[in-house]
Amino acid sequence: MTKILIALENIGLGGMKRATTVVGNALAQQHNVVYYSFSDLPPFYTLSADLLVAKRPLTLANDAKPYVKYAEQIQDFINIAREFDVVILAGGLLSSFAAVMKPQLPDTQLIGWMHNNVTTYKSQYYADMQTEFEAGLRALDTVVVLTDYDLAGFKPYNQHAVKIWNPLTIIPNGRADLTQHIIAFTARIAIQHKGIDFAVQLASKLPNDWRLAIAGNGLPEDMVTFQELIEKYAAQDKIIYRGGLKDEALRQHYRDASIFLQTSRWEGLPLVLAEAMSFGLPIVAMKNTGSAEVLDDGEYGILVENGDVDGLLAAIQPLLNTQKERQHYADISLRRVEDFEIGPILEQWQALF
Repeated sequence: MTKILIALENIGLGGMKRATTVVGNALAQQHNVVYYSFSDLPPFYTLSADLLVAKRPLTLANDAKPYVKYAEQIQDFINIAREFDVVILAGGLLSSFAAVMKPQLPDTQLIGWMHNNVTTYKSQYYADMQTEFEAGLRALDTVVVLTDYDLAGFKPYNQHAVKIWNPLTIIPNGRADLTQHIIAFTARIAIQHKGIDFAVQLASKLPNDWRLAIAGNGLPEDMVTFQELIEKYAAQDKIIYRGGLKDEALRQHYRDASIFLQTSRWEGLPLVLAEAMSFGLPIVAMKNTGSAEVLDDGEYGILVENGDVDGLLAAIQPLLNTQKERQHYADISLRRVEDFEIGPILEQWQALF
């Protein structure tokens, strides 16, 4: 039985944390798995394995000179990691620590798990620590990526990059009610990342009998901007805001809708699309490397150019007009979501150990 340590910055609300815990919980059925959090934030998701919290917990940031800034926390982590066969580092910041870890842990398998696309990581998330990020990539034994785009992008830094999709993170019960004039939207209220401005603009243009139901929460400053956007576009009567949802409340959110919308400017592999598919929701998304991967460039849903709100409205119009069109795309969604079942994905993970 392999001893596996799965490290995260924290286990709060978010797609990366959700996907990591789903895979980790599945691995825990066959291996000795322990989670490690650098933060003492209480877990948002259910864990099926023990959780170790850093001796000196803190909120990590993607700032310059992380090896200096977090030297104590990295060494504390290395001391724990010595007891494990495999260490999985979720995200780019923790993966950068591999350059410090590997000399002290030469016999420990270090796996970096990239949950976002390589361009966003380099140009935005880790722009202030690119040297450390690239050093970490080179030190890892394996780099797990989510899309073909990222496989090509990460290979120059590590020839042991492999593509493994994240699995479906929800167990569906029931199907979407395609008669409801509600479009579901599930995302953190992160204005730029999730394209909340685009979503609010679209909501303001919907026919009078249609509503956009938004599930998700965000930082205080983003919530203020969210309200400002709703007022700016006079969308108060077009948006149903449900806050952050999980478990049965999230399932009901999907069942009560007839269409699912995503407007993200960038994504890794947006599993929220697979979630919505599992309830038989037609998918309409703005194009980024992640949505293009899940929808296979429009084979399994409607893709429009990123930022084109008028184009989005035009693309979604046939779905608004007839239930027959919605049912057509619902059937396509249900076929596609089979590709995200956890069984084959777990086999790919276990082949790494």
